[in-house]
Amino acid sequence: MRAVFLDRESLDRGDLDLVPVEQVVDALVSYPQTTSKQVAERIRGHDIVIVNKVVLDRQALAANPPRMICVVATGTNNIDLQACHDLGITVCNSRGYGTDSVAQHALCLMLALSTRLIDYHQGVARGDWHRSSQFCLLDYPIQELAGKTLVIVGLGTLGGRVAELGSALGMTVKVAARPGAETDGNREPLETLLPRADVISLHCPLTESTRHLIGEKEMAAMKPTALVINTARGGLIDERALADALRHGVIGGAGIDVVDGEPPAQDSPLLVEPLPNLIVTPHSAWGAREARQRIVGQLVENIVAWQGGAPTRVVEQ
Repeated sequence: MRAVFLDRESLDRGDLDLVPVEQVVDALVSYPQTTSKQVAERIRGHDIVIVNKVVLDRQALAANPPRMICVVATGTNNIDLQACHDLGITVCNSRGYGTDSVAQHALCLMLALSTRLIDYHQGVARGDWHRSSQFCLLDYPIQELAGKTLVIVGLGTLGGRVAELGSALGMTVKVAARPGAETDGNREPLETLLPRADVISLHCPLTESTRHLIGEKEMAAMKPTALVINTARGGLIDERALADALRHGVIGGAGIDVVDGEPPAQDSPLLVEPLPNLIVTPHSAWGAREARQRIVGQLVENIVAWQGGAPTRVVEQ
């Protein structure tokens, strides 16, 4: 049973224990990165292909079909699932590994924005505090999260964890129904919650119905002090509309861990110029060592279950 890891550096920065993976296969070959031109050659002769973001298209898979693909992530948009179905390749992914890491990051963004943490840090670094006529600086408006309304879009495991953390801070948590989803006593239409939201935190998948879920119209309906948090998928927000809204004070701030197209282009609307009260982190919310080691554990479970004839975390094809 031979396995190949095509892009180990996308998961392991030298701080993970992959010995458990080596123990469930006869041989494991790891590459830090793999280009599209190298895929076909590198998967040749391997029963199991382990991959994070490398594209596995029909041409490469048909030339050298493995028996199993293990995705060390949840998303599988880089894999031709129809080709895998046609070729009889089992595809398994990772799920729920980063709940605490991502929820912690979402909360961090809320706190940093509401306290204007970065603005005050930069002010001290510039010497503003040295020059102050008072004992403190209060140049940027600070708001308490206690008593504020947190709107969660996407109440899965992750959204639920963020809701718990928000409640622990004394926030009132509301759950929005995604477009096209039925409302019930626990979920209200997003459009009715927008004017009441102090913080909106996105945790839903990117689909045709959720693309640009937050756009110009939605932000115009929000409070001028409202914060938008996105640790889900970049396409959920219309980035040009967000840049304009921040530039003109339509909303109070935004914390973004994902952008539409990653890594971002140099002309990304959120990055071409400094925008007020915007924090952008580089899709790092999931990256706690504990979360990444949890992926390794799920990888081992997936391989062992498949070897035993009862595969788990199988991706529908």
